[in-house]
Amino acid sequence: MPKKDKTMNKVIASLLLALMAAPLAAQTSGDIPKLVVGITVDQLRTDYLQMMQHLFSEKGFKRLMNEGLMYENVTFDFPKPDRASATASIYTGTYPSYNGIPSNTLYNITRKRVESVLFDISKMGNYTDETVSAQNLLTSTVSDELKIASDGFSAVYSIAPTFEQAILSAGHAANSAFWFNEANGKWATSTYYNDIPAYIDVANRENSLSERIDTLSWQPLLPISRYTGLPYLTQDFLFKHVFSKYKQQKYSLFKRSGLMNEEVTRMARTFIENGGLGSHSLPDMLNIGYSAANFQDKSIQEYSLEIQDTYIRLDRELGRLLDLIDKKIGLNNTVIFLTSTGYFNGEGKEAGVFNVPAGEFYPRRATALLNMYLMAIYGQGDWVEGYHNREIFLNHKLITDKQIPLEEIQTRAAEFIIQMTGVQDVVTSYLLLHGQWNNRIDAVRRGYHRKLSGDLLLEIQPGWEIVYENIDNTRDYVRANAIPAPLFFFGKNIKPQHVMRPVKATAIAPTVARILRIRSPNAALESALPEIY
Repeated sequence: MPKKDKTMNKVIASLLLALMAAPLAAQTSGDIPKLVVGITVDQLRTDYLQMMQHLFSEKGFKRLMNEGLMYENVTFDFPKPDRASATASIYTGTYPSYNGIPSNTLYNITRKRVESVLFDISKMGNYTDETVSAQNLLTSTVSDELKIASDGFSAVYSIAPTFEQAILSAGHAANSAFWFNEANGKWATSTYYNDIPAYIDVANRENSLSERIDTLSWQPLLPISRYTGLPYLTQDFLFKHVFSKYKQQKYSLFKRSGLMNEEVTRMARTFIENGGLGSHSLPDMLNIGYSAANFQDKSIQEYSLEIQDTYIRLDRELGRLLDLIDKKIGLNNTVIFLTSTGYFNGEGKEAGVFNVPAGEFYPRRATALLNMYLMAIYGQGDWVEGYHNREIFLNHKLITDKQIPLEEIQTRAAEFIIQMTGVQDVVTSYLLLHGQWNNRIDAVRRGYHRKLSGDLLLEIQPGWEIVYENIDNTRDYVRANAIPAPLFFFGKNIKPQHVMRPVKATAIAPTVARILRIRSPNAALESALPEIY
């Protein structure tokens, strides 16, 4: 074949390939939404959504249930999920053993104090004196991966009532993360992030809660007769919480009220209307944190009307948010995912008249007795460094100086603690790292981080209360039952479906990554959920 013909054939082949690839490329880019909105609702329960469905509008949760992809039960598969560990798991697609976020707070052995898991003394706060950042988050988030894939061009913002929700959903590479400062009513951020839009400064100066809170009160949104969402909890008197009377605590109590979600939506509106989200050539991401916790983190027995009103108001805020997105960007250009942090603090202790086995466990007394026991074996010394979040920390420097094998002293300590009334089980860190694996150990291991967690991990019997004597006798009521947590996907190319099978929280980030056509976070363990294909 002449050389000229060969060259012509190559050109024709290249053109044919380009023509075939063009529709495919167009289809792929067209499948990607212009905006992803990630919504994490702290302590949201599927069963409460179902029981209160008759109280909802047609534009909020009902819309997600009827027009979206709904999973009834998200599992977190590690012990004691809380606001920080759950949010981190959702956005990183992995467990605390990898991402370094086992709980809201940690016991710092060096400083001998409890501090935030996000504490970072090297950073300053804007509109806050809190020194926090994403530095201690050890793996990437799906928000980070969008920034990386777009070479930084995608805008990524997060807003939430708490810095844990805001920072852990934003990740390391976001433009910025904002949370509500309960000291002054402003929206705060960290110098870890370098983008503070001018319109946020304006909102803080001219329209912050500090200008309005003294005129606000929280009362039932609907007539009292309609609050029938929790049929076993009947309360026939109205509530009215006037925040101005709380003085120094007014912002703190507002933050824990059903009105806080309205402030979050107000800030989300500011970003959507002023930030150009969804108008760029590459997709943007807005992460929003809401709360479905009960007032002041009290039990539903104490505040049964408040928890229902919180859900009703949250439903209205969700409807407002969806309408705003539809108006500004278009729901057909947006994918929204909404999920829960998978735990609930609102269960109260059963009355003694029902004879349900119960008791009180005092960590301070338990650790004092343990220290005395270890002194009887190994000699004088402060063998126990501290206790936090059902974990006991031993004095590793003293153990090393005395040349005592760590496995030996941990085993002796565990054998002593497990004999105490109310202790269901004790697992040592040595066993987690070096012992045989089984389902029980595997679950504990997922929530354990070798550089952050304690030497002894305690399981307290369900029905018992942990009483912290050194902080106003704060009580932690123990229940081991799972909380049903929902997951919704809604918007562009999402087909309505109701899925009953349990799904892992660690599958959420890979699913969002699949929707965006980007890599999953670098420690993500699961594949995307098949229903979105």
